[in-house]
Amino acid sequence: MAESSPKDLQPPRTGLDGTDLALLAELVADGRITNAALAGRVGVAESTCAYRVRALRAAGVLRQVTARLDLAALGCPLQAVVKVRLGSHDRQQVNDLHDHLVTVPGVLTVLHTAGEDDFHLHVAVASPERLRTLVLEHVTSHPVVRQVETQLVFEAREGPGVLPPAGSGALRRRGGRADG
Repeated sequence: MAESSPKDLQPPRTGLDGTDLALLAELVADGRITNAALAGRVGVAESTCAYRVRALRAAGVLRQVTARLDLAALGCPLQAVVKVRLGSHDRQQVNDLHDHLVTVPGVLTVLHTAGEDDFHLHVAVASPERLRTLVLEHVTSHPVVRQVETQLVFEAREGPGVLPPAGSGALRRRGGRADG
């Protein structure tokens, strides 16, 4: 297996410069950061920071800032991945199922995938009984579903994402672009 070089780990060119990428990295690390603190960490004026963040939102690059929840503290300590295979790939039926799955309480993420399985659902529920109910009432009952496999999640850890960590120095500015 080939070894990755630091250049391989850089985000792809997107038209965003080093300042934009540094702002995004800081917001990923702490979405509640004030504009003043964000500007200070990135090394730009507060007005520039506010303008850049507004522009990133307007461009759809910064879609939302969310909170990470402790699912067990909320009464949903059991997580699972539910793999769904369809019996038909009629576009309307697939879209109807997808639209339904994203509204089911307990569903954290719905991935429409290629390969043997058509959907992967990441779910969090209170108990094995609730997991069974979610699968039976909301997944297997759909007419296009052919097969379902449920896998318990023992532990989930977040990966680093697509940006270098905030404050890592990997997003230095050079000529208005990220190093690379």
